[in-house]
Amino acid sequence: MTLTTTQAQLTGAAPVRFPAGFRWGAATASYQIEGAATEDGRTPSIWDTFARTPGKVFEGHSGDVACEHYHRYRDDVALMKQLGLGTYRFSVAWPRIKPDGSGPANTRGLDFYDRLVDELLGHGIDPMVTLYHWDLPQVLEDRGGWTNRDTAHYLADLASATITRLGDRVRTWTTLNEPWCSSFLGYGSGVHAPGRQDPRAAFEAVHHLMLGHGLAARALRAGGAQEVSLTLNLTDVRPGNPADPHDQAAARLIDGLQNRLFLDPALRGRYPQDMLALFERFGAAEVIHSGDEALIAAPIDLLGVNYYQPALVRAQVGAHSGPAHPGSEGIEFLNQNMPVTAMDWPVDPTGLSALLLRLAADYPGVPLMVTENGAAYTDVVEGDRVADHDRIAYLDGHLRAAHAAIEGGADLRGYLAWSLLDNYEWGYGYGQRFGLVHVDYDTQRRLPKDSAHWYAEVIGRNGLT
Repeated sequence: MTLTTTQAQLTGAAPVRFPAGFRWGAATASYQIEGAATEDGRTPSIWDTFARTPGKVFEGHSGDVACEHYHRYRDDVALMKQLGLGTYRFSVAWPRIKPDGSGPANTRGLDFYDRLVDELLGHGIDPMVTLYHWDLPQVLEDRGGWTNRDTAHYLADLASATITRLGDRVRTWTTLNEPWCSSFLGYGSGVHAPGRQDPRAAFEAVHHLMLGHGLAARALRAGGAQEVSLTLNLTDVRPGNPADPHDQAAARLIDGLQNRLFLDPALRGRYPQDMLALFERFGAAEVIHSGDEALIAAPIDLLGVNYYQPALVRAQVGAHSGPAHPGSEGIEFLNQNMPVTAMDWPVDPTGLSALLLRLAADYPGVPLMVTENGAAYTDVVEGDRVADHDRIAYLDGHLRAAHAAIEGGADLRGYLAWSLLDNYEWGYGYGQRFGLVHVDYDTQRRLPKDSAHWYAEVIGRNGLT
């Protein structure tokens, strides 16, 4: 596709070029695209259970069929090749590989990922494997899920089984995707699976997820992994009034819950003191055993950054603590008065550059990769085209922000768009579309949107015009 004048005006800014060797790609997750929910030995995950609970997911949608990637992966890899992707980040389905959550690996489940990896490599695409992207086997949730310390060890077992099968061909491995969501949305607010609403359980889940990261990282390293990573959803948290010390304190606390609670144990070997106080307050401190923080701080080679929006907060007497941010009484999240996506998420690329520069300054020596960034908009199919100008403008702005961070000294190694395909968007079901490629869920027809063609041109020139 050649950019029309209108599209060029939407993106209009100075040309930029990214460093040689910059890794371009896209990302997906197993439950969101695979389907084949009961095939080849796969057992239910917490998302299968959650989706079947009335009122939890938009219109009762589930991932039973999703994008049928389990059967259409060859066509999807061909699409990736067409778009020029050099890296494809995907997750393995834990209940497909370990149907009972632990114990022997399911050969048929591993066979699928074996075929997928070979297909990717055959098209010159580098596979990047995420071990845990939220689809915990239901049998493990029945034993306590992430509030049970054993689950951290079972994640390490999953790591060992998966790298044993795929490690000869997969270079980059990620332990967890967005443990903030798994803990605070899954066990705190209950808007994600498993749907529990208990602040103590949320903090227990935080620690066991991070412990699982450390144990899995060691298992991956023992299995010969060349590159071990952790992916966090991080937020640029801003005080409503930067000059007000109360607003500064409010931003500091939310930054703790969103960012430092996960960054500090992984990269500094210790939880922040203000976050340890919250573990104590909610009765979860006892889950942190002596030596755990050293285990969590297993060396990583790459930090994955998922960025979608900044946060603006202020101190407000009487404000209630939201269940996704336990301990945040007296803090109010402010409307940011800027354009929003179809998810009502504010669009502010400056938050990405600020975040990347902050990471470079506070956690030096850790290479970075944007592992998710993208936007949902209301897409309209007209003939054989989806003219998603807003998504192009979104991606262009965030890529320019990423480039500005590189120029500012951030060691950013790559960018992966979210998402390759329209897919099952968790509690929103199929009601929101993030994909570069439109999916007709009735026919499973794939149709690259204008943004996909635009992104292919970006990759081809390693920059923006």
